Amino acid sequence: MRFADIPGHADVKARLREMADSDRIPHALLLEGPAGSGKFALARALAAYIHCTDRTPEGDSCGKCAACRQHQAFNHIDTMYSFPVVKKSGKPAISDDYADLFHEFMEKYPYMDIDRWLESLDNINAQPQIYVEEGNELLRRMSYMARQSKYKVVLLWLPERFKEETANKLLKLVEEPFADTIFIMVSNNSRGILPTIYSRTQRIAVKRYDSDEIAAILERMGYDADTAAQCAGIATNVNEALKIAGVSKERLQYFEFFVALMRKAYGRKVAELREWSLAVAALGREPIMQFIDYCTRLIRESFIMHLSDPRLLTLNADELAFTRKFFPFINEKNVIDMIALFDDARRDIAGNANAKIVLFDVAVRIIMLIRRK
Repeated sequence: MRFADIPGHADVKARLREMADSDRIPHALLLEGPAGSGKFALARALAAYIHCTDRTPEGDSCGKCAACRQHQAFNHIDTMYSFPVVKKSGKPAISDDYADLFHEFMEKYPYMDIDRWLESLDNINAQPQIYVEEGNELLRRMSYMARQSKYKVVLLWLPERFKEETANKLLKLVEEPFADTIFIMVSNNSRGILPTIYSRTQRIAVKRYDSDEIAAILERMGYDADTAAQCAGIATNVNEALKIAGVSKERLQYFEFFVALMRKAYGRKVAELREWSLAVAALGREPIMQFIDYCTRLIRESFIMHLSDPRLLTLNADELAFTRKFFPFINEKNVIDMIALFDDARRDIAGNANAKIVLFDVAVRIIMLIRRK
């Protein structure tokens, strides 16, 4: 990965180059910002730039030296990837157990879609974490001197998914760093990082791509201009745009579940809502949370439709057709309570609450809220 391979973020690239060129790279660097903004690609490009032995005049890794070729093959001896994993056979695992799978994932999804990582792990119900065994492995490997470069680089994806014991291990490495070690952390939710670690990092904010940038990225990936523009107008990040462009079956399913919920709730069909809650619960924890996020978005879009300004909407054709009929039922008397209901449900699901109970409770409450005027 080279800086030239990553669209936009000129200011971030310039700052990263300056750090490396001046050899004033912090031992703990954090790239923070929304998902799908290319943060991990920037981290990979920085690692390659640090190790490159023939940097270009334009300020990029050459892509040809031995170090660059090793980065391209994911086998640079002074580079380590650390990322959330799931237990294997009921036992905690470390990143090295999934190294080949993660390399394939990075190649296929450079914008690091966590949902796709769960699919790669073949465990959509899991909550991937970075276990204490990973902390021990980091400590072991960092104790060795860099072998062919000045610095060892650890590319750490999603430190907010540390188990508490792992975070304490990393804190020790950050507080008492090895002189030849650089941690480049990438976070989608920096508020979830242990505060004592967060405070010891040098942080760089990576902003989300705007609609024009997302459209350009999709065009570079082979989508036609009209499709790219339409998907970029609906999506909030590259990963979401790619799912929409691919006519994501998940998105279509979420739409159908949302429509069914609202129609059954309006008709006060409690027995059918019970069946609905069982069907949604069968999706698994992570997809349920994605569905709840989808519901929240459509509720907001329905309320925005009262403003009669189509430029504010980010709906596809099917969503727009439904929302034109549905939006009168979302008003100032119920919109806040509806969004709060879904937010509370998402929190409960994330906390491993019984999904069937949570979803049926949501459905019953919608019966009362949807008729509030």
